[in-house]
Amino acid sequence: MLAPFYQNRVSEAGSDEAGRGCYAGPVFAAAVILPANFSHPLLNDSKQVTEKHRSLLQELICSAAISWAVAKVDNTEIDQINILQASFKAMHLSIGKLDPQPELLLIDGNRFKSYKNIPHHCIIKGDGKYASIAAASILAKTFRDSYMQELHKQFPMYGWDRNKGYGTLAHRLAIEKYGLCKYHRKSYRINPAENSLF
Repeated sequence: MLAPFYQNRVSEAGSDEAGRGCYAGPVFAAAVILPANFSHPLLNDSKQVTEKHRSLLQELICSAAISWAVAKVDNTEIDQINILQASFKAMHLSIGKLDPQPELLLIDGNRFKSYKNIPHHCIIKGDGKYASIAAASILAKTFRDSYMQELHKQFPMYGWDRNKGYGTLAHRLAIEKYGLCKYHRKSYRINPAENSLF
């Protein structure tokens, strides 16, 4: 059961990212301020929720949240500043869009670069512990998946409608056959397909 909030003295927002380990496409981040009474039996870490249920939760979160926002940093900037800094930037961009601004940030993971003067707590596997982080993980994942579906139309040979840019065997085989495209992260060590099972 997810905790509804970390504390109840000040307003708090959960933040999470999606696509950090992908070979292609942007990294997305979301930030969500939920009302104190928000709960749903399906809400969880997005990786533990089916695609159908993620879509349902996206609608519920967007309609019920006090405020929510999604932002992305593209593969070109990821190559320039590295994926960790790009993840922080995407989180900062999404937090900056929240209105009202939260007084506390709950960050999924163990590292974060402070945003303005808002205090934060890094929570390992926080998307499976706190509702606002879980909600952020759902939005980051669903918005990114939709974006990758659109990119798939330009480069269908990579199977991004299925793998969403992750380094699956099918994706690696396609890279071996067709090479990299403009949406691939050139700074990543993209292993050849023959090494993908090790």
